[in-house]
Amino acid sequence: MKLPIYQVDAFTSEVFGGNPAAVCPLEEWIDDAKMQAIAAENSLSETAFFAKEGDHYKLRWFTPACEVNLCGHATLASAFIYMNKLEPAQRSIQFETRSGRLVVRREGELLAMDLPALPPWNVPAIPADLRNGLDLAPKALLQVQDNYFAIYQNEEEILRVKPNSAMLGKLHPFGVCITAPGNHSDFVSRYFAPSYGIQEDPVTGSTHCSLTPYWSQRLNKQKLHAFQVSARRGELWCEMAGDRVIVRGKAALYLEGSILL
Repeated sequence: MKLPIYQVDAFTSEVFGGNPAAVCPLEEWIDDAKMQAIAAENSLSETAFFAKEGDHYKLRWFTPACEVNLCGHATLASAFIYMNKLEPAQRSIQFETRSGRLVVRREGELLAMDLPALPPWNVPAIPADLRNGLDLAPKALLQVQDNYFAIYQNEEEILRVKPNSAMLGKLHPFGVCITAPGNHSDFVSRYFAPSYGIQEDPVTGSTHCSLTPYWSQRLNKQKLHAFQVSARRGELWCEMAGDRVIVRGKAALYLEGSILL
């Protein structure tokens, strides 16, 4: 069996930046064990699989260790492949996912993802493993679903943090996002999820479902410009739209080929 595979750098205009995701368009679904094995073999933070079902496409995301409920950069990458390789005349695509219906539209050079807004809430006490997993103590801690959001004072602190992956891994199923006001953007962030096989994610679209409502309220702005300041860096344009978040970004194709099973 031969399956198509693409590798796309999401949230960047050039290869070697942003967050790389593997994308496998399928004519029909293969079994979960094979998808998980492909994701492990790819050794990227996410591998996306999508297949047509009726008038829409179903989309699933796998880390090297497990399937996840939401992944922004692999959704952007999947839409990029659909609108640039599979159906270049189309300007939008609708995905059915574990997180509901997600629509991605082309807006000039940008792809705009319509994602659920997930406002975080305050955590009164910082868990010991999180406190020991971050060498610089945050000024506040927030939570939503299976993510913690550690709030810092400035971008310099975000860049200084050296995570202890062994300690942060004990927080499973929680990942940890750290964030602060940016020097050249509204806010910056980094994201760690070692228990999912991701020591540091280069750019994390899904965390911006929570970062956007938090910074929108704090800064009193509907439209926000964000950088994820990992080694690869990524740029995002975010907007509050009621109970939804619009996350915009660019993408670049790095690789296309075939998987032989």
